[in-house]
Amino acid sequence: MNDVAASSADPVAATLACDGAGERVVIGMSGGVDSSVAAWLLAQRGFEVVGLFMKNWEDDDDGEYCSSRQDLIDAASAADVIGVDFEAVNFSAEYRDRVFAEFLREYSAGRTPNPDVLCNAEIKFKAFLDHALALGATRIATGHYARLRRAAGDAGAGFELLRGVDPDKDQTYFLHRLNQAQLARTIFPVGHLHKREVREIARRIGLPNAAKKDSTGICFIGERPFREFLNRYLPTQPGPIETADGEPIGEHVGLAFYTLGQRKGIGIGGMRGGSGAPWFVARKDPARNALVVVQGHGHPWLLARGLVARQAHWIAGQVPRDDGSLGAKTRYRQRDARCTLRPTGEAAFELDFDAPQWAVTPGQSAVLYRGEVCLGGGIIEGAS
Repeated sequence: MNDVAASSADPVAATLACDGAGERVVIGMSGGVDSSVAAWLLAQRGFEVVGLFMKNWEDDDDGEYCSSRQDLIDAASAADVIGVDFEAVNFSAEYRDRVFAEFLREYSAGRTPNPDVLCNAEIKFKAFLDHALALGATRIATGHYARLRRAAGDAGAGFELLRGVDPDKDQTYFLHRLNQAQLARTIFPVGHLHKREVREIARRIGLPNAAKKDSTGICFIGERPFREFLNRYLPTQPGPIETADGEPIGEHVGLAFYTLGQRKGIGIGGMRGGSGAPWFVARKDPARNALVVVQGHGHPWLLARGLVARQAHWIAGQVPRDDGSLGAKTRYRQRDARCTLRPTGEAAFELDFDAPQWAVTPGQSAVLYRGEVCLGGGIIEGAS
């Protein structure tokens, strides 16, 4: 192993009990620096590495907003420098059926979904895993900032999903719907590294994408105006914008185009109320097709002491015990909020928070943690 691998504290060795010894691993290479460094680390540990670029979107992929063509070039160039085999596969049909169709259903119902969560469960760790096994691989790998370890004690058999070491890059929120069969076949080579270490490794080994900017959002939207994109697939249904007192102050273009807590793009920017504070979307009333807005970030209608969740999924395969140490995120960048878990039936639960949470949004994920362990979660049905 060379000096670069030694200086990285050998994160793959921390994940695996032994070297690769020729074991075939297929790694998803997106064209970004994280997956490229992950591929190099695996190769350094003696794995037979195959890089796989996944194309998940074809509609209007013209390069202006969606960078998949350049990403493919970057991934292939990185694979060439690393010295591993590389191929591309098209999962666009699977993505449209399993992810995008659900995305549209949720928005049509007035909720705000997180397609990255569903993409991981249905594409990156299902369709991709099946394809990798067909190529003769024993496991897959990705550039996600997350870690795995064998479960012990009353956690049960199998694997625990742990936060990435870098708190600013931890991606377990998006991985909380993975199951034991998927985790048993997965390696997260960069989960023990900070982002700055990943970029330093990339620079030192001469990867062409070492300084490439991190991607944001999802490819089928990219940097294009979100409302413009959504309007291609969902009809506009104008209706009244009202204050908490029921006073009409404007007209919205359709409830699907707004999310709770939204401040910009409501269409009432110049309107002032009694406080002069900015307006926020607080509620949607589908029965009357009305959008309700309030003034001030701390308005009571924007705060929730609890939530109701559906489609619960627990990584260990069972509802976690509540020992008083649970925390939850209702959005990716949020800090853990101390909470109490109350299962309410099959695949459903409620959370009670120690402190009110801001803009708890139906359609988003409520993800539970015990310390560094991601336990799973569910889809938010509403605040309580």
